[in-house]
Amino acid sequence: MGGFECSTHRTARGVRLDLVHSTQHDRFVIQDYRRLLAQGINTVREGLRWHLIETAPGCYDFSSVRPMVQAAQELGIQIIWDLCHYGWPDDLDIFKPAFVDRFYRFSLAFAELLAQRGDTAPLVCPVNEISFFAWAGGDQGFISPHARGRGHELKLQLVRAAIAGIEAVWTVNPRTRIVQIDPVINIIADPARPQDRAEVEAYRQAQYQGWDMLTGRMCPELGGKEKYLDLLGVNYYDRNQWVHNQDPLFRKDPLYRPFREILQEVYARYGRTMFVAETGTEDAARPDWFAYVCDEVQAAIAQGVPLVGICLYPIVNHPGWDDDRHCHNGLWDYPGPQGDRPIYAPLAAELQRQRGLFV
Repeated sequence: MGGFECSTHRTARGVRLDLVHSTQHDRFVIQDYRRLLAQGINTVREGLRWHLIETAPGCYDFSSVRPMVQAAQELGIQIIWDLCHYGWPDDLDIFKPAFVDRFYRFSLAFAELLAQRGDTAPLVCPVNEISFFAWAGGDQGFISPHARGRGHELKLQLVRAAIAGIEAVWTVNPRTRIVQIDPVINIIADPARPQDRAEVEAYRQAQYQGWDMLTGRMCPELGGKEKYLDLLGVNYYDRNQWVHNQDPLFRKDPLYRPFREILQEVYARYGRTMFVAETGTEDAARPDWFAYVCDEVQAAIAQGVPLVGICLYPIVNHPGWDDDRHCHNGLWDYPGPQGDRPIYAPLAAELQRQRGLFV
């Protein structure tokens, strides 16, 4: 799978991001899809840009989406749609009940668009990375809504919105498959501080709160049900493990937990079909990291974990959220005037090697 970075939140400086536009994926979508097919990739992650679509309350302009829908239909591409990827219209307060109501109607309108275009079995992620979203936007304040000390409150609201979005798309098409995506992490206490273990383990377990709320296992007053957890997407990067209050752990560290064990833990907890919804790293480390993730997925599959895909994310290089730096983390680079994108050959070679192993 390949994922196009599609964040649309506002930075701390108040700048509205639009990564689909800044990578020129909106301009060269059909060329991008053809590139994917040439590499054997026919499933992609895309995100709606809600702030462009709902130009006024209840008024929807899907002109930013239709080219993707049409290109996918023409080329046989399967899309996993993120309905909310960190951004929303400026007139909404994400903490207010109106946010959930508007998200319901927005999701309904999009589901109707897909139905009109003949998509009989869409794949939809209502709210991307509920747990990360709540931490980054509600506790750390480095993405919208730039709050601190309100992470739990934001998480509750995002779960409400996700449930509303699911019910909306199911109203239009009950065959819609729901994808719930969040990072998986591992945090350990410093071996020199055994007194921290209980606190750190509680912190580690908090990664599951979003999914637990969606199922109703936690905060059942939100209306969660097991049916809201359908397909599970786990995001995993080279910085997803660390010693508490220290720098990230690296794979050669003896304290590093094999990714296969994390996958096994998630499956044991929820029993759902899974895929790696995001993985990647930057610069020359890209092929080696991808090989590691693929090896660990193979090992998890051999141990009975139902994993059905791995998504290179992002699939094209993009400007950094806060500093516009050129992030070399994709399979392809920025486009030329006619839409040609230089490919990163070492990662492409590893991708083809791995495709030969997953048979």
